[in-house]
Amino acid sequence: MVGYDPGAQGTALSPEEAALAGSAAGMVTRALISPLDVLKIRFQLQIERVSSVRPEGKYRGLFQASRCIYSEEGLSAFWKGHVPAQLLSICFGAVQFATFEFLTESVHTSTLYNSQTAGVHFVCGGLAACSATVVCQPLDTLRTRFAAQGETKVYRNLRHAVSTMCRSEGPLTFYRGLCPTLVAVFPYAGMQFFFYNVFKKLLAQPSKEAGNVGGHLRSLACGSGAGMISKTITYPFDLCKKRLQVGGFEAARVQFGQVRTYRGLVDCMVQIAKEEGVRGFFKGLSPSLVKAALSTGFTFFWYEVFLDAMRNLKERRRRSGLEERK
Repeated sequence: MVGYDPGAQGTALSPEEAALAGSAAGMVTRALISPLDVLKIRFQLQIERVSSVRPEGKYRGLFQASRCIYSEEGLSAFWKGHVPAQLLSICFGAVQFATFEFLTESVHTSTLYNSQTAGVHFVCGGLAACSATVVCQPLDTLRTRFAAQGETKVYRNLRHAVSTMCRSEGPLTFYRGLCPTLVAVFPYAGMQFFFYNVFKKLLAQPSKEAGNVGGHLRSLACGSGAGMISKTITYPFDLCKKRLQVGGFEAARVQFGQVRTYRGLVDCMVQIAKEEGVRGFFKGLSPSLVKAALSTGFTFFWYEVFLDAMRNLKERRRRSGLEERK
């Protein structure tokens, strides 16, 4: 089970080990879901309506956009920005899960609350994600810039992007969109951990006959459901974050259609509401839901897999140590 569990059998894991499992889970998951992330970002940044019935912009739907990107930019385009995205996933997973394990253990030792309740997981999950967001926001901005640029590349590589952005826009540009990110990430991550906790308890097996394989598959299913629900509720903030992150990057966006400049979160929301309507806040939701289901499901799946592997390794070492003493 994710989070500190005082009744768990076996060897307890340190925050460092939780960070290692979280970073490994993030790395594997990112490699699998990168194409969906690129599609989602392209949809979010398109001002024109995303519709196959009444096409207005460059991208009209999931399959059409996939074919368009593949024909114009090649297969590697689906992994644009993969290096900063991988760094983001590894760093975010490490900070988030280490902080979450630390916070749930602190709740158990310092308060009267049960560390395994869904409410505690909501609060601790939200705080853990906010901590990870502040640490990793520059990498998220870089990932968005790389995924947003077309075939005429503005940035040649990661080093060139960092130096160019610092020189032309200043260091604070790496924290563009931080406000809507924090506003969205607390309830989003909190609900991920909340619903994951709820679903795991609903699908819990009374007996242990199913073994680790069945438990890990339940983790995948529970994580997928939690990710889809959480993403749908908080999606408008994610879209505003992406629009703000490409501010000052308008020249590279001209080939994709109209571009807009926003003065801040409120101005961004007002302009989207006026020009694109309520549906404008949910552009790219379909690939985002597929991505959220796979991303959250695989993250919890691999996290629990790596945690179990480390627990088993520590238990074997402990037993071998006892046998040597005898």
